[in-house]
Order: sequence, then C-alpha cells, then structure tokens
Amino acid sequence: MVDMTWFEAIVLGVVQGLTEMLPISSSAHLRLTSALFFEEDAGASFTAVTQLGTETAVLLYFWKDIVRILVAWWKGLWDKEQRGETDYRLGWYVIIGTLPIVFFGLIFKDAIRDGARNLWLVAFSLIFFGLLLALAELVGKKTRTWSDFRMRDGLILGFAQAGALIPGVSRSGGTITAGLFIGLDRTVAARYSFLLAIPAVFGAGILSLGDVFDPATEGSVPSGAQMLVATIIAFFVGLAAVHWMLKWVAKHSVFIFVWYRCILGVAVVIMLETGYLQAT
Repeated sequence: MVDMTWFEAIVLGVVQGLTEMLPISSSAHLRLTSALFFEEDAGASFTAVTQLGTETAVLLYFWKDIVRILVAWWKGLWDKEQRGETDYRLGWYVIIGTLPIVFFGLIFKDAIRDGARNLWLVAFSLIFFGLLLALAELVGKKTRTWSDFRMRDGLILGFAQAGALIPGVSRSGGTITAGLFIGLDRTVAARYSFLLAIPAVFGAGILSLGDVFDPATEGSVPSGAQMLVATIIAFFVGLAAVHWMLKWVAKHSVFIFVWYRCILGVAVVIMLETGYLQAT
C-alpha cells in the first residue's frame, strides 16, 4: 500500500472526467496514467468510485429525459394503454440492458481487479476494439431512431457494455460500436449508452466505496478527502465532456477516436517492448 498524493488524486480525477464519456476507455487511461507518472496503480476501486462523479454529471445532463422515462415506465406498469410509448419501453430496455454487466461484474470481480489490468491486455483492447469501432462506422446504416429501438437492441448493447469491465474496451465505445452495427443513428447509440451506464456505474461505485480505502489494497490508496475531490473534479470535467461528445457524434464520424485508440495502443506496445513500462 502507498498513500496517494493530492497531485495524483487531482490528475486522476481530471483524466476520469475527460475520458469516461468518450469511446476511449477511462479505466485504461487511469491505469496508464498511474503507470507512467505515479508510483502505484490507483486500482479498479478508485476508478469505480470516481465514476460516481461522471455518472452524476450524466444524471444532471439527462435529468429531464430520465424523469420523463421514469414517469412513463411507472404509468405503464399500471396502465396498458401507456405501454406503447417509447419512453415506457426505454425504461425496460435500460433495466434489462443492465443485467449483463451486473452478472459478469459479480462473476469476474477478482479477475477485473487484478489480471484484467495487465497493460498488454489494455493495449490489445485499445487497438482491437478501436478497429471494431471503425468497422461499425463503415458498415452501420445509422438510420434507426428511438422509434425503431427494441428490447433485443437494448440487450445487445447491454452485453456490449459488459465488455467495458476490461480496461481498454470502453463503456461508451462498446455500446456505440454495437449500436452502429445494428443500424442505430450515432446520437441514439450514444444517448442510450449514457443512460444505460447510470444504474451500472452507480451500483459499482457504491459497492467499491469500502474497497477503495482498504489498507490491504495493493497500490495507491487515497484518503477520504482525496477521493471526494477526485470525484468532484470528475463530475465537472465529465459534464463538459458529455456535452461535447453528443455534439460531436451528431455531426461527425467516430474515426477521431479510432485513430486515437490505435495510436495510443501501439505506443503502449512499444513502451512495453522496450521495458519503459511494466505490464503489471
């Protein structure tokens, strides 16, 4: 165990806020930032807790949408006439789509915290899933809107979200990739990705609160004040990032993220091969 410094907490909070909303993997960036600039890895629990800040930003950004969906879902439980509404169905899609990441997260909890943080795996995931995102952008029709969204789509994107348990895959990257492959409009895929993340991230963050301060934890351990500041920073930076991301995908392709992921992945491979970085 190594005590986290204030500088480390602030930097990692900024990195989390910048990268969580983009399809470039925040967990990979936190892992790499720790490996390159700090003495120890902050760990998966630190990542999960700082994500509470970025998901609070998503909650605030989509507040009106979330309230509308919840109201429609609640009404539909009691009134059959409401069940044809898109918002009612969307409420169920988010619930069902959350199940895969809950299942796999519980089953592979220990592997996610240890073996999955190997930098060789991070580099491979950045490159492979970046290329997969490029393929989805090229072949996806991008014509389906909310009115075309079905339970099957929600479940497919739910399984794609579960892939983000591996650093380097990216929660938004995986779900946007899957959404493009099944023909969803980029904005629809991105917005559903953000909505789908809310219950999963809040659940993981709350469950990780105890682990992040565990003295037996290997790596860099923050104080309560440092954890709070990092999470608040992630909130404010994340709020700006989600706004920028949705504006970007509405008018541009995702290739800027593909190039970034591949260049970063190759750079990590070179640093590992030359011994500049250690995989674990």
